[in-house]
Amino acid sequence: MGSRHLEVIHGTIEKGKGALPHAHPGIEQVCYVLEGRAIAEVGGQRKELGPGDCCFFPPDEMHVFTVVSEEPARILVIYSPPYEESPERVVRPA
Repeated sequence: MGSRHLEVIHGTIEKGKGALPHAHPGIEQVCYVLEGRAIAEVGGQRKELGPGDCCFFPPDEMHVFTVVSEEPARILVIYSPPYEESPERVVRPA
């Protein structure tokens, strides 16, 4: 897109799928739910999200995102700075 400080991704995620515990060093992340339902977990908090809801994952914080609706969830994921699906920009628990 040409942006140096922002990345927006549209994704469709099936029930039971999402992101296992991980963190993005120095990268902020927002997930905005367009359709379906998902559970977001970060910093000891757990929240079920539906259409129109969003969650914020601070940089360096382990987080989890799991779709719980029968129908696939459509999600906008926003990263700042861009994540670019780079393996060196993700940390998983030991």
